[in-house]
Amino acid sequence: MKHIQSAANPQVKQWKKLLARKERDKSKLFLIEGFHLVEEALKHDADIETIIISENAEMPPGLDYGSVPVISVTEEIASALADTETTQGIFAVCRQPQDAGQQGETYLLIDSVQDPGNLGTMIRTADAAGIDSVIVGSGSVDIYNPKVLRAAQGSHFHLPVIRGSLEEWIDKLDTHNIPVYGTALEGASPYSESPAGGPFALLVGNEGSGVNPELLAKTAKNLYIPIHGKSESLNVAVAAGILLYYLKTPKKG
Repeated sequence: MKHIQSAANPQVKQWKKLLARKERDKSKLFLIEGFHLVEEALKHDADIETIIISENAEMPPGLDYGSVPVISVTEEIASALADTETTQGIFAVCRQPQDAGQQGETYLLIDSVQDPGNLGTMIRTADAAGIDSVIVGSGSVDIYNPKVLRAAQGSHFHLPVIRGSLEEWIDKLDTHNIPVYGTALEGASPYSESPAGGPFALLVGNEGSGVNPELLAKTAKNLYIPIHGKSESLNVAVAAGILLYYLKTPKKG
């Protein structure tokens, strides 16, 4: 196993750059951290370039690296690569998958969501609900942001998470007879009045301003979730979870 001791090593400098979106976009690589994410990447055949392990890290038994190159580094280097306060000392450099195009019949479309915890939670929730693809439009936080990756808990490796034009995707889904349901507070219907169990795409938007009105004008129907208490609104990730599970589950009878 190769061992790197110097933080000035060019390879280490390249890895550190992956903490910034600019370098991730340029190199088409991203960095994951922690036992769980690395294990999920290995289990689901992610395109892994390198696994990086701190020299003093305690590795869980049975973690099979296959043919992936493994490099040992000092604790100092591991701390420099970490995006967490207390790192587990294991990382992987992964290649970003190529956009898979249209797959399946159920989609989550995300417009200008800027909080990485919200975006990651929605990706994870879409995965849990059995959604086929997640489409993230411009204005949203990077899908490979370290906090997004942690919040998604490995769901990036379970279903396509695609960056794309939401306008184009809505048009594409319409041509395939997949209705797109927007989310709005005005000019919308209670979600419980919508059909469930068939093909659909759910469009959710920015934490403060919601979905772009130009996108809402292109949807088949816009939905809202009634508020029974005194709160003005729901967190976007919570709302997405409620709506995804409702739309995905066939109505009885």
